[in-house]
Amino acid sequence: MRINPCLECGACCAYYSVSFYWTESNLVQLEGIPIEMTDKFNYFRLMMKGSSGSKPRCIALKGFIGKKVHCSIYAKRASVCRDFSASWENGIHNERCDKARVAWGLLPLSPEIWHLPEDFPKAA
Repeated sequence: MRINPCLECGACCAYYSVSFYWTESNLVQLEGIPIEMTDKFNYFRLMMKGSSGSKPRCIALKGFIGKKVHCSIYAKRASVCRDFSASWENGIHNERCDKARVAWGLLPLSPEIWHLPEDFPKAA
């Protein structure tokens, strides 16, 4: 079975700042982003702890970049994270994904990573 390359990567979570409108937090939404995992960015926006500065790494990112990672609040993640697609995931090149991967010494993704070969065994 081919694994989603994002589960082996995590570079975007340790390269870009993660800021979002404060109403995405659990101050407003029961299933929102845990407020204790955020810092104030400005009057209207919050930021995931750890995602600023010269060596960002979102507090929700667990694991080893380029090996095995996961988001500890995946179901509650910010819209900016939900809207970030890995390069070629939907047939669209994302230069920001490539930039983060290269910064972490990983090769950019290719379109082929998202397609299984035709002779790949089907699930029973």
